[in-house]
Amino acid sequence: MATSKVTYLGDLRTTSIHLQSGIESITDAPKDNNGKGAAFSPTDMVANSLATCMLTVMGIKARDLEVDFSGSTAEVTKIMATDPRRISEIHITFQMNLAADEKTKTILERTAMTCPVFYSLHPDIKKEIVFNWK
Repeated sequence: MATSKVTYLGDLRTTSIHLQSGIESITDAPKDNNGKGAAFSPTDMVANSLATCMLTVMGIKARDLEVDFSGSTAEVTKIMATDPRRISEIHITFQMNLAADEKTKTILERTAMTCPVFYSLHPDIKKEIVFNWK
């Protein structure tokens, strides 16, 4: 079964419908690539997906450990390269809303590095990940 349906709307914009939930997301080409930059670009979504995936797998592990880090955030920076145009680096800084012991911090940080998106990205993409704990 398909996961989503993507429609090109014209003017370098797409809409994607998540078929199970009906939730919609929009992408626009970035300003530095002939677009308006009015929404996430496709490459923004890739970088953002890494952060959301890392938070999700940490959430699964945290639930198993009976700890809650709700309210934690991640700031994502994507760096592009040229020739060919591609993502060259993704920087993520987590602000962890949890005063955890060293063992729990280590478990959650290591878990984050095992998320499926992390493993799916090309190894040439530099990933700079920082965890700031309460």
